[in-house]
Amino acid sequence: MTCLLPLCLLANTIKVGPHQIVKSIKTGIKICQAGDTLLLYPGAYKEGNIIVSKPLYIKGIGYPIIDGEKKYEILSIKASGTTIHGLKLVHAGVSNLDDYAAIKVYDSRDVVIEHNILDDTYFGIYLQYAKKCIIRDNQMTAYFKEEQQSGNGIHCWKSDSITIENNRIQGHRDGIYFEFVMHSIIQHNFSQHNIRYGLHFMYSNDDTYLANEFYGNGAGVAVMYSHGVHMFQNIFRENWGDAAYGLLLKEIADSQIKGNRFSKNTTGIYMEGVSRVQVSKNQFSNNGWAMKIQASCMEVNVEHNQFLGNTFDVGTNGSLVLNTFNNNYWDKYEGYDLNKDNIGDVPYRPVSMYSMIIEKNPPVMMLFRSFITALLDKTEKIIPSLTPINLVDKTPLMKIN
Repeated sequence: MTCLLPLCLLANTIKVGPHQIVKSIKTGIKICQAGDTLLLYPGAYKEGNIIVSKPLYIKGIGYPIIDGEKKYEILSIKASGTTIHGLKLVHAGVSNLDDYAAIKVYDSRDVVIEHNILDDTYFGIYLQYAKKCIIRDNQMTAYFKEEQQSGNGIHCWKSDSITIENNRIQGHRDGIYFEFVMHSIIQHNFSQHNIRYGLHFMYSNDDTYLANEFYGNGAGVAVMYSHGVHMFQNIFRENWGDAAYGLLLKEIADSQIKGNRFSKNTTGIYMEGVSRVQVSKNQFSNNGWAMKIQASCMEVNVEHNQFLGNTFDVGTNGSLVLNTFNNNYWDKYEGYDLNKDNIGDVPYRPVSMYSMIIEKNPPVMMLFRSFITALLDKTEKIIPSLTPINLVDKTPLMKIN
């Protein structure tokens, strides 16, 4: 092998595999010059922690397997401009102190991680102090049962201008996790059956979440302590449980929620401490509560949404309402439209008296759909006493636009 090294050093592509001259990934990385391609042929590689400290294009043929043996972080990327393409990374180690990942990016920019399969990993892809990186078309699966034992599928911390697209993530603690991540986009991802949240981000401003699907996650999706968030055309479905929501918003400001679908969740959207948020052109169907807007919210504008087949349309915990509802379609609306302008002539009150009672006394849910509760609700709509008087849609739509 020694006599062949000079020939390898002259090449732009270094081939690594069981039947190649270079059989070790670490040796291949050592031989490569910055900017070279490291081509991995099919096989199983068990080399502990592999550190990439120079910009390389590492490409797998037929998804070669890199095995962390449940002991190691598999790939540590410490060079800007690196691309990882077409690998299968399995059995990353577990460490609560070091957050081992299948692929971890340290203080680098312009890193591309694409078309990889990550199976049975602690953290899947982990970015810290990263900038202008792309994570796309990866498949990530974990098998932990307890939240304390599992890491996140895609974890980003103190990063900027990250693109995360077309990934499939399941079985992790959180599918996608952002903390102190700015000016980034998450789009066209499918995040399902994660232990806690399909998407969870905190202290992350001016980010966009577009056309993702979050299905069957333990607690749905949580967005906290952020502003300038844009959530467009996402699907939140079948997130069931006592503390599960399609979308949980806490201390969010100056944001938009537009064109999303909330279907078969315990609560479609739950808002607490939310201000100056536009909720428009969304569809809420077959949820327990379509929306819960706590009294701590203000200047939330809910308009041109569709409310279909929900047990309760809107719930709240107070009588003071500083939010507006306009031009929504409510399937429970029983008003009329004499001038045929598609706007009901009678305002609609989306908060039922029974939902107010349940908010304070959950066990009375057992009486739901009884004759007496239906009678009380109809009486409340005519002469409001418990429900907030000014939580009303004065211009309800008669049909879906």
